[in-house]
Amino acid sequence: MSQSALPETEYRDRLARIQTGLAAAGAGALLLSTDADLRYVAGFLTRFWESPTRPWFLLVPARGDPVAVIPSIGQALMARTWVRDIRCWRAPDMSDDGVSLLLHTICDLLPAGGTLALPEGLGTTLRMPYADQRRLEAGLAAQGRRIGGDGRLLERLRSVKSPAEITLVRATCACAGRAFARVPEIAAEGVPLSQVFRDFQALCLAEGADWVPYLAGAAAPGGYGDVISPADDRPLARGDVLMLDTGLIRQGYFCDFDRNFSLGPPLPEVARAHERLIEATQAAFALARPGARVCDLFHAMDRIVTGGAGGSGAGRLGHGLGLQLTEQPSLIPEDETVLEPGMVLTLEPGIDLAPGRMLVHEENIVVQAGHTEWLTGPADAAILEL
Repeated sequence: MSQSALPETEYRDRLARIQTGLAAAGAGALLLSTDADLRYVAGFLTRFWESPTRPWFLLVPARGDPVAVIPSIGQALMARTWVRDIRCWRAPDMSDDGVSLLLHTICDLLPAGGTLALPEGLGTTLRMPYADQRRLEAGLAAQGRRIGGDGRLLERLRSVKSPAEITLVRATCACAGRAFARVPEIAAEGVPLSQVFRDFQALCLAEGADWVPYLAGAAAPGGYGDVISPADDRPLARGDVLMLDTGLIRQGYFCDFDRNFSLGPPLPEVARAHERLIEATQAAFALARPGARVCDLFHAMDRIVTGGAGGSGAGRLGHGLGLQLTEQPSLIPEDETVLEPGMVLTLEPGIDLAPGRMLVHEENIVVQAGHTEWLTGPADAAILEL
């Protein structure tokens, strides 16, 4: 029985696109070693990645089906995916933690003189100890195989979601949306921010999230100082702006958006800043059509929030979203990626109110053929009062 919410045909389609790209690049196989990449190709969903002592590998040959090279503790779960060739070792092994088995498997799939591709897009990693990486490289060289980059192939493929993936992201956004609607149940003057964080995660789970790997936010008078902090125990007070930013997972897919709340009537500058943030997201949404560039969306928001100054120190004003909380592309002036149907993006403008005081707003959208859809219920211009 499959553990994935997606049918095998979805993964077969992904495999075909990867193999077409490998053939075009002259690569004989692709080596994957991270959570999101194994989910993308195999549908392998587990929280066991929190254990850093075990590496996991999936080989995608230029022809044929993927081969998993994984610790034996994961064999039963991998067997519930569509991958049938599963090769295991007992891990952790202090002397040879899967390197020999991985090398042997690569040489099985990759002819002498062939190139093994590794993902090289922004945010990608090779998840193995450096000493094992050196052993693998030396072993491949001795066997007449080369290592090269994938030309950002996997990044490009993952940036365009299928209709089934979009349905899953939409459902995840809906879970968080229902939790945000219940914030008045848990947040009020005198409640510590740390308690709000704990209770909000409970609301997300109650509304259908599988788990909540990301929650950040702040509460401070007239705006907050940053958007990535964990919670402290300071009680909420009248005049505070409370912001909660969540990335929860449902069936392997993320949402990533925030909401701002005012404890009592907002200060006039806070109310105006929130209105401009909503105006900025609406402007970017209106431009987000196939053929537009990512940088166009950045400039549309930046003109509203900074007058065209080029953004703030926070950098981008949004990003891709899907199997990971943040994916490519990045909404920055330098990113000229052309939007395609199926791209799921966040729109995340921010406004500096004063030194150490800011507001940030974030929504999730999907670009479709000829139109764009909100995946989050877009916030009103008026900041919510608690």
